[in-house]
Amino acid sequence: MNITIRDNFKKGFVEMMVLSLLRDGDLYGYEMVKLIKERCGGYLAIPEGSLYPTLYKLQDKNCITSEKKLIGKRMTKVFYHLEDAGRQYLDELLPEFYATIEAVRKVIEYKGEG
Repeated sequence: MNITIRDNFKKGFVEMMVLSLLRDGDLYGYEMVKLIKERCGGYLAIPEGSLYPTLYKLQDKNCITSEKKLIGKRMTKVFYHLEDAGRQYLDELLPEFYATIEAVRKVIEYKGEG
């Protein structure tokens, strides 16, 4: 498989996964990485360095916002919050995602006429 195609396909998935995770509450980047890996049984491992460009892109689209919070005495974490625009964007992406998966399934499982 062409690595560029795979990477672009994966980036679209990462957007949907991030928005889906944030539906349940605010999270910081490392939490998202851990949750994605846990929820898919380790099949997908998104490095933090790959996650942040997606987070920045979603911020630019006003889908999410961020807030720095002091944890303990010295550590600051950036928490991400899903905005209404992000919920709407996810609601638009999901039907397209499921339709695409169904179309791919039909191609793969096609047995021919008669």
